[in-house]
Amino acid sequence: MLDTDAFRRWMAAAAAAVEREAGHLTELDAAIGDADHGANLRRGFTAVAAELEKGAADSPGAVLTLAGRQLISTVGGASGPLYGTLLRRTGKALGDAGEVGPGQLAEALGAGVAAVGQLGGAKVGDKTMLDALEPAVAALARAADGPGAYAAAAEAAARGAAETVPMRARKGRASYLGERSEGHQDPGATSAALLLAALAEAAGEADQGEGRRG
Repeated sequence: MLDTDAFRRWMAAAAAAVEREAGHLTELDAAIGDADHGANLRRGFTAVAAELEKGAADSPGAVLTLAGRQLISTVGGASGPLYGTLLRRTGKALGDAGEVGPGQLAEALGAGVAAVGQLGGAKVGDKTMLDALEPAVAALARAADGPGAYAAAAEAAARGAAETVPMRARKGRASYLGERSEGHQDPGATSAALLLAALAEAAGEADQGEGRRG
């Protein structure tokens, strides 16, 4: 079970991962987008971490709701509304629960992912963040009753992001490139995989996940 502090650690780990990988995310985005994905997310998650340090959120759902609001208000482009919607809807689905298990989080994340799909009009296979998020939610739900559920979700997200390389983008700015979008990993799916890896880290499963990938 993950409590409020664990969700705070999740957002802090996500901010650190985005800071570390911002250049790579921007490089991926330069090939098929506006070359601002890394900088935008770094600004947003830095603001999330600063806000959470004030200690305002008092439940797992409140942590994610606050994070989502911060991302919407500070991140430009499409990624702010999309990530903001993901976290806000997930937080709302968690309600006031003081502790959250893998099954409950999988269900709540599923609601968040569905909201993202509705907002962006995308589905799996369109070369978007959904290609990492949907497999992650499915893996988390499947592994919910056993050990390593969060690591399994992180692994599924990483595989989903890698599998966007040969896809042709059908949504977002990358879709304007047509076949030229093929051969590039989607930056949104890549940052989504970072978010799930941060969850595994916050849950204490990062080392286990690294072992499985190796």
